[in-house]
Amino acid sequence: MPSAPASTPLLEARGIDTYYGQSHVLRAISLSIDRGETIGLMGRNGMGKTTLVRTLVGLIRPQQGQVLLDGEDVTTVPTYAIARRGVAYVPEGRGIFTSLSVAENLTIAGTASSQAQAWTLARVLELFPRLAQRLEHHGDELSGGEQQMLAIGRALMTNPRLLLLDEATEGLAPLLREEIWRTIKLIRATGMTTLIVDKTVAAVTAIADRIIILVKGEIVFAGSPHELKARPELMHRHLGV
Repeated sequence: MPSAPASTPLLEARGIDTYYGQSHVLRAISLSIDRGETIGLMGRNGMGKTTLVRTLVGLIRPQQGQVLLDGEDVTTVPTYAIARRGVAYVPEGRGIFTSLSVAENLTIAGTASSQAQAWTLARVLELFPRLAQRLEHHGDELSGGEQQMLAIGRALMTNPRLLLLDEATEGLAPLLREEIWRTIKLIRATGMTTLIVDKTVAAVTAIADRIIILVKGEIVFAGSPHELKARPELMHRHLGV
């Protein structure tokens, strides 16, 4: 497949309408993610953030609209095929294989890459030294923070071009949240394109190039962290800060 022009967004949604049964969850969502960009997707609970991410990776089919990857329509493409094209998804709840060891979780996801800075097992363990100490432990023997590290590490082992993190630090103790944010900053520094769903306003605005806020399935704000901070009334109303 020929490579897309550099000006083409890596991932794009055009006029997405998604339903759960009769419930209209996403309404005319349009957004784009450029190569190397970090997007923060924010909003209160139940506003459609997870539904949007699941729609982007093909786990939910929209009623209307298109999802494009490298400019090509992938709206009806199976999730596994989207993953093979370089999109990695870390779901809310982490989704690790609890009956497998840390080493097995990581190696089962491994994908060869010709990139000089490919994500190998050694590189993932360098990023997460805690996992290196727990290689033989099963997933259900890990703390919540360690499980999140494993979920991110497993996604990186696929050598993705785009990493989507849903509720990146949800339910973690403060020290573990800080460790996950440090890790995300290191991943961002590699130039990887990233979409992060999280409620920690200070952390997300410190790392993201752009912020998108969803309210009842509609985008009510899309702009830089600086532009968001200039609208404190919007932050208070929709993010509770």
